[in-house]
Amino acid sequence: MRTDSFALRHIGPKAENLQEMLDTIGVDSIDQLIYETIPDDIRLSQALNLPKAMSENQYAEHIKKLSEKNKVFKTYIGLGYHQAILPAVIQRNILENPGWYTAYTPYQAEIAQGRLEALLNFQTMVSDLTGMEIANASLLDESTAAAEAMALLHAVRDRKQKKAEVNKFFVSQQVLPQTISLMETRADFLGIEMVVGDHTEFDFSEEYFGALVQYPGKYGQVFDYSEFVENCKNANIKTAVAADILSLVKLQAPGDLGVDVVVGTTQRFGIPLGYGGPHAAYFATKEEYKRNLPGRIIGLTKDIDGNNALRMALQTREQHIKRDKATSNICTAQVLLAVMAGMYGVYHGPQGLDFIASTVHTSAIALEESLNKLGFKQLNSAYFDTLHIKADAGKLKAIAEKHEINFYYPDAESVCISINETTTTDDLNNIVKVFSELSGKENDSIEELPTNSRIPESLQRKTDFMTHEVFNLYHSETDMMRYIKKLERKDLSLNHSMISLGSCTMKLNAASEMLPLSNPQWGNIHPFAPVEQAEGYQTVLQELEDQLTEITGFSATSLQPNSGAQGEYAGLMVIRAYHEANGEGHRNVCLIPSSAHGTNPASAVMAGMKVIVTKASENGNIDVEDLREKAIKHKDNLAALMVTYPSTHGVFESSIREVTQIIHDNGGQVYMDGANMNAQVGLTNPGKIGADVCHLNLHKTFAIPHGGGGPGVGPICVAEQLKPFLPGNPVIKTGGEKAIGAISSAPWGSSLVCLISYGYIKMLGTGGLQKATEHAILNANYIKERLKDHYKTLYSGERGRAAHEMIIDCRPFKEKGIEVTDIAKRLIDYGFHAPTVSFPVAGTMMIEPTESESKAELDRFCDALISIRQEINEASEDEPNNVLKNAPHTIHMLTSDEWNLPYSREKAAYPLSHLHDNKFWPSVRRVDEAFGDRNLMCTCPPTETYAEV
Repeated sequence: MRTDSFALRHIGPKAENLQEMLDTIGVDSIDQLIYETIPDDIRLSQALNLPKAMSENQYAEHIKKLSEKNKVFKTYIGLGYHQAILPAVIQRNILENPGWYTAYTPYQAEIAQGRLEALLNFQTMVSDLTGMEIANASLLDESTAAAEAMALLHAVRDRKQKKAEVNKFFVSQQVLPQTISLMETRADFLGIEMVVGDHTEFDFSEEYFGALVQYPGKYGQVFDYSEFVENCKNANIKTAVAADILSLVKLQAPGDLGVDVVVGTTQRFGIPLGYGGPHAAYFATKEEYKRNLPGRIIGLTKDIDGNNALRMALQTREQHIKRDKATSNICTAQVLLAVMAGMYGVYHGPQGLDFIASTVHTSAIALEESLNKLGFKQLNSAYFDTLHIKADAGKLKAIAEKHEINFYYPDAESVCISINETTTTDDLNNIVKVFSELSGKENDSIEELPTNSRIPESLQRKTDFMTHEVFNLYHSETDMMRYIKKLERKDLSLNHSMISLGSCTMKLNAASEMLPLSNPQWGNIHPFAPVEQAEGYQTVLQELEDQLTEITGFSATSLQPNSGAQGEYAGLMVIRAYHEANGEGHRNVCLIPSSAHGTNPASAVMAGMKVIVTKASENGNIDVEDLREKAIKHKDNLAALMVTYPSTHGVFESSIREVTQIIHDNGGQVYMDGANMNAQVGLTNPGKIGADVCHLNLHKTFAIPHGGGGPGVGPICVAEQLKPFLPGNPVIKTGGEKAIGAISSAPWGSSLVCLISYGYIKMLGTGGLQKATEHAILNANYIKERLKDHYKTLYSGERGRAAHEMIIDCRPFKEKGIEVTDIAKRLIDYGFHAPTVSFPVAGTMMIEPTESESKAELDRFCDALISIRQEINEASEDEPNNVLKNAPHTIHMLTSDEWNLPYSREKAAYPLSHLHDNKFWPSVRRVDEAFGDRNLMCTCPPTETYAEV
């Protein structure tokens, strides 16, 4: 075996297994299988034009050399991003641990109790620091969280305001520039008129439904918003605050002022800058708005034995259920980053956070006092960590950069300096030297920090926070390491077994792709640092854009969107901008097939489009005649078609080029959802099928780990005519010549994790990428054939083949009293995460094995499903006390003195012999979703509450 071939390490099936798999499928070769799977007219005629594959060692040297092109200056830019210290115990045990980073979104709560507890800690920390009643489990970044706050406040207007069409939203000019830009992008098509101005001159008119302020302001001034909030209340205007989370350790909690929403980022709680992300935003609000709260909420419930359990709460408000009437299109959170930030809070506790915040604040005071002695005037009357200094910005910038220091220069006559957790007294003295050089004066060095405060007494925090024992127990590394391990053991991740979730593409996240993330040369670059300091990043990002453009057959790519749903929204906004530029801004109808993912209609509504659903034929394909009829009917207003290819049913529809032509003939553009791109790379592409824009899920096809529900990256690739409209950024120029506004906070979105996809493509090369796609299709069809005598596959292509995934029908088992959920929970006993359940068809399972799984693992999975099928045969609707209905079985059950079930403990726990060697134990039994929603509790409860539950 060649040890220098990454493809051989990444792709599961080995050469010696290939013939047996092909024989099972009934084809002579992979070429024949691909011929029978993908329509001839969309096959690529030549290989992708990409460099040849690197070995893992070559790539390690390559990425290290690129990292050295980044200049890691001491950076005090601020604007929502601050260098932080990631505790080594969290870096080694979470960020670098596949037990945490390869897990899936915790829809199967019984095998995700560890992540759920970590996220409950995060929610509790956020609720405590903000002074709000309820917080979600994270959002994408601060700017999108602020936009979601605006949307929530618009949705909860009272009846009188809705009737009067009150639609103005005030945003303080002190709000971060990237946030204002993103909110302007969002506001237009939500029917909101956004007004930016000075909050001290706001007139509190009844024309406004809401307002957003920044705490502290973008230049560091800490404003007293108590009177502003009170006046808003009196005028029936709801308020949102974007707050720096570390400052809330020292500042009065916004919730104490009676605000309605608090948002921000938790980046400075131990998360690397990473040139913009990924970083977990937070969103906290009043409990009365819980059904309008975007994103995921983790809540307490009980399992069927009455034991405490956690699960995702109130899912009925989410896009996968409510579709175009959803609260938001948000699908991906930033779970891995939220877990890390929450663990930062657990490790340091309230006293540790107070020490960090106090040190940051007093460091800023010491710097101010030194600069005052040099004759520089500081403009902020009250501040936490940021000084606003009068100075000649041009001259200062030249001196500072000579000393490898970055400040923020808001105008020609001033500079802002934001102190962070990593700032030492040596760093402060180096800053003073820069100003000494500018002024021509000398000053004594700073030896120790003062004890006074620049926060007025009235604005100082006086309430306790993070009093729950979880934040006060694990402050030694030994204790912290064991706590993290305890939670990790409760979760099933890819390091245990295959996770065959359809549409979610849970493939190998190779260690060689992940290692560079820990390198400070990549981690410590501020997203608004001068681009010439980020030459390594610029090379990687430009090359990755070019790689994805080539793979999709398009003309340009934007890496800015932070998730698939955000990519959908960005793609549709680019289409809207294109129509407007052509004088056809009235085009607002979006056709969406009935089988589409729930984010599609939710994204279309956010982009101000009217959703028209098209029918599916009996075989699950797009009903072409229904689509044609609706396209012609709406041809004067047709904006777009949203289509997933291969279809959500796991089929390459042969009519796809006819479908895209119909849309073009009637004036629309075609948006292709890239969720199933793992079946296309190297064999066909969106450009070939006639699409105009697609998003790609880098956390699916291109190997970024799911991280327990995020990070995700959802770049968009576009045809030539849409290239001018790619999204921009107000601080660092990016995007097209006629760029739409910001889609996420940072110019290139979650740049740090883009290194993973860059490495994936570099190490696979043209041949490896194509092989990966071929083996994804091979593995899916192998499972299909192995299960065909036990489960019906719901849809197949015209030649009887599945794409890279397929749907098995579990509805007939209802006559035995067995639901698809019972099969999902029983798979846990066999050591597997369930496939995607009841999407896109209720009562079914969608299975996607990916190319990374070996034949041996595929066989274990098939053996499990075949064994479960035999258990279904033994079941009876009249006797529900069976091994499926009682699944999953915990070790507590199996070791209990009592066993009153009509089957053996052996059958419950070890239905197949190999499980004796490697058994995963769920930590709770089946959770009671309804109980948790009726008794909503979304913060760490006191011990007595657990006892009551």
